[in-house]
Amino acid sequence: MVSGNLFHCRRNSWPAEEYVGRTALQLLDFDGGSPPEQAWRRRLNSHANLLKEFSVTFMEAMRMMSLGLRLWSYVREEASHGRKAPIDPFTKEKCKPSASQGVPLGGMGSGSISRGFRGEFKNWHIIPGLCETSPVMENQFSIFVSRDGGNKKYSSVLSPGHHEGLKKCNDSGISSWDWNLSGQHSTYHALFPRAWTVYDGEPDPDLKISCRQISPFIPHDYKDSSLPTSVFVYTLVNTGKDRAKVSLLMTWANSIGGFSHHSGGHFNEPFITAKDNPPVTFAIAACETQNVNVTVLPVFGLSGEGHDSAKQMWDKMKQNGHFDRENFEAGTSMPSSSGETLCAAVSASTWVEPHGRCTVVFGLSWSSPKIKFQKGCTYNRRYTEFYGTSERSAVNLVHDALTKYRIWEEEIEKWQNPILKNEKLPEWYKFTLFNELYFLVAGGTVWTDGQPPVIDEKPSPGSNQQKSSKRGTRDTKQESVKDNHVKLTAEQVTNGGDLATGEVQSVSKYAAVHGPQMAKATNGIGSQEPIPYLLSKSGPENVGKFLYLEGVEYIMWCTYDVHFYASFALLDLFPKIELSIQRDFANAVLYEDRRRMKFLADGTSGIRKVKGAVPHDLGTHDPWHEMNAYNIHDTSKWKDLNPKFVYRDFAATGDMSFGRDVWPAVCAAMDYMNQFDRDGDGLIENDGFPDQTYDAWTVHGISAYCGGLWLAALQAAATMAHRLGDRPFAEKYKLKFIQAKAVYEAKLWNGSYFNYDSGTSSNSRSIQADQLAGQWYAASSGLPPIFDENKIRSALQKIFEFNVMKVKGGRLGAVNGMTPNGKVDETCMQSREIWTGVTYGVAANMLLHGMEHQGFTTAEGIFIAGWSEEGYGYWFQTPEGWTIDGHYRSLIYMRPLAIWAMQWARSPPKAILDAPKVNLMDRIHLSPQMIRAMNEINVRKIAPDNRCFPSSAFRCEC
Repeated sequence: MVSGNLFHCRRNSWPAEEYVGRTALQLLDFDGGSPPEQAWRRRLNSHANLLKEFSVTFMEAMRMMSLGLRLWSYVREEASHGRKAPIDPFTKEKCKPSASQGVPLGGMGSGSISRGFRGEFKNWHIIPGLCETSPVMENQFSIFVSRDGGNKKYSSVLSPGHHEGLKKCNDSGISSWDWNLSGQHSTYHALFPRAWTVYDGEPDPDLKISCRQISPFIPHDYKDSSLPTSVFVYTLVNTGKDRAKVSLLMTWANSIGGFSHHSGGHFNEPFITAKDNPPVTFAIAACETQNVNVTVLPVFGLSGEGHDSAKQMWDKMKQNGHFDRENFEAGTSMPSSSGETLCAAVSASTWVEPHGRCTVVFGLSWSSPKIKFQKGCTYNRRYTEFYGTSERSAVNLVHDALTKYRIWEEEIEKWQNPILKNEKLPEWYKFTLFNELYFLVAGGTVWTDGQPPVIDEKPSPGSNQQKSSKRGTRDTKQESVKDNHVKLTAEQVTNGGDLATGEVQSVSKYAAVHGPQMAKATNGIGSQEPIPYLLSKSGPENVGKFLYLEGVEYIMWCTYDVHFYASFALLDLFPKIELSIQRDFANAVLYEDRRRMKFLADGTSGIRKVKGAVPHDLGTHDPWHEMNAYNIHDTSKWKDLNPKFVYRDFAATGDMSFGRDVWPAVCAAMDYMNQFDRDGDGLIENDGFPDQTYDAWTVHGISAYCGGLWLAALQAAATMAHRLGDRPFAEKYKLKFIQAKAVYEAKLWNGSYFNYDSGTSSNSRSIQADQLAGQWYAASSGLPPIFDENKIRSALQKIFEFNVMKVKGGRLGAVNGMTPNGKVDETCMQSREIWTGVTYGVAANMLLHGMEHQGFTTAEGIFIAGWSEEGYGYWFQTPEGWTIDGHYRSLIYMRPLAIWAMQWARSPPKAILDAPKVNLMDRIHLSPQMIRAMNEINVRKIAPDNRCFPSSAFRCEC
């Protein structure tokens, strides 16, 4: 438990010398081989315990029985079409999740591969929405050391051999390899996007080894941060008296996880088109220098039929320390047969003199240039802008990675050092801040080049037409292979399975946007017309289109209620991506998709996307074209989505062009919400079902969460209107804010905090951790407080004392709901959970209001429970939340990126810091006519005004 001064962690709370001897650290301290002082650490022999998934109580199960039956039916229906339902609690992974994750490989949006802290390559997320969790154990780094004329020899895979099936007698597969590493003297150090594995005398007692893993995640670099590649830099120090010949070996299977390597038809070196999804090509390489000799074995297998077996490959390396140079002249391998696994190997050999040092560099890249979604649309990935769409681009990628990784590291250090060297920050916060960014690589991200898709259309049943494609993409580019001094073997793998594509359906009332005014809705788009695609902005600002999943278990792209928390990371580090996402949602607000969908919570049905409503998500199997994959509730009736859309990104960037572009959508989103103000007091009401991000937690009447967000949105909309010169809108929403604020405080403030809602249910007086989300929104946007400061601090202190400190002394984070008598609110599964991203958001709010001790203490609970050695083992897979006994729900989740809201609170963007300190709300003067008109508003609600003040003139503020 945190105690004493905020800066109790000024000392290095994770000293490296407790994991690696000081002498080893000093010896490796050249060429970046020594891990930094601020890093997350584990010993390789640490036990990777299985994680405990949440379960519902008997009463919760009974209440959700109807929903469960409808969800089960929906999951089966989607499976019959070859698709995975966006939410499927019934299908469990064969590989049970464990506490074994580490820093993932590659940049953003080009497919990802995670690497566990013990060295296993796992969590293959190459195909959008499909994550293969099982490790491919053939993918390994190994070492062979020979000393004293060959009288002393050491050989081992550089990963502890703790997995089922190893060491079988007479095995010709990888079980025949030497799995000699105990991991007792080997440690892993993580500081995303880099990681260090230090082998302190393993397997050779006189050899110190550091493997540094580097991926191109570089803030504000919209080219290299999209590249699917990583580099592994081995630093070798010989502390012995004898010269040592060291051979490092990288082996790689022709696989993208799961059982893909058993599907047959794979080649090493050339590639072959996959059955239905685009192919994937891998390239593994090592850098040959004056001191390092590189050789390859283009193909070996587990059985050895027609080529070397894994055992024969290993024996050659033990005997010679290298392969034959003639292997570079080998031609195309024979295609693999069904059930056969093809692998390749690259060896790098060097001599290390007594007390000498040497560096050996390996590279890995993969190329899957086209993204195919399951309902027919195919896009080019972002990196094809620079490398073309040929699968052979993996060769160019790995070459450039080996030549540019030092530049990447310089940029990474320039970005991270100001935070890492800040002695006022707790040590745990420094490395957790960076390590939570793993999600932007491993969270199923997709980054396209921004061009229109190819839409595959299947002919109707009974027709003789061939399947056709409608293209909007430009001609693809080809580049020559640049292999120069890089020796490599390239591999290709098919996806290993057929995935059905759906037919393009007709869409009704899909309107286009023209300037500040919405065009009239069409009566319908014929089934032969392509669904409108929203192009990315042309010119230098076009950074493509970006998607990231809500979580690997909740397969929906850019879930907006959660993105509200997570987007602080994107807005701080890749603001052009964040604005691109916001433009997608702005366009979506103005569209309507009248296709019917069934809502599973109550069995009713409604239209898929209502005009004026911010969509819950951008879809699953046809993103941008078929939004709202979420179908538990009708999200057009949710009360938190529209308010979250309005202002922050405009304030943070100061981008007036962006503001003018999205203003029509802001008008529509705000006017849409008027229908939920049923008594005309300016404040929206909830509707007695879970109509917000807490989608299992019912709300009655006015709620602290949604009502507070609405207050913030009213203030934000009025301020934005003032800055853009829309005086009528500014006056209208300033007056609404004044009215609504008084009602909110009168009905919810109880003297020390805001009640959960204004209803009469048993939990209406609960203390909600997220009750001040609206104030957080306002403060993060540089807006004045929506409540008096003493009320804000009183509520935050109440949350700290009850939701944080009364739950295991603050060692778990902030529980969502707490009763006034100090007991956890057991109303539903979500009220009794600790949500990691919400806890970070609450901590950020505390920092914004000068409560540094409370803020860091609150957030440290997430570190203790999720990342520390004494915690539950959720590192690099932070879940949506956990219960007080540590049972998780939804691993690898988007919302914990909200830790960057804490950094935002500490260091706001320049546009907010440089903004005029005058309260813009005070500069919005209400005319007597406006006041009279607003006082005469009838309580009868009308449809949203889709004109969005078309007569208003835009002008920049002075």
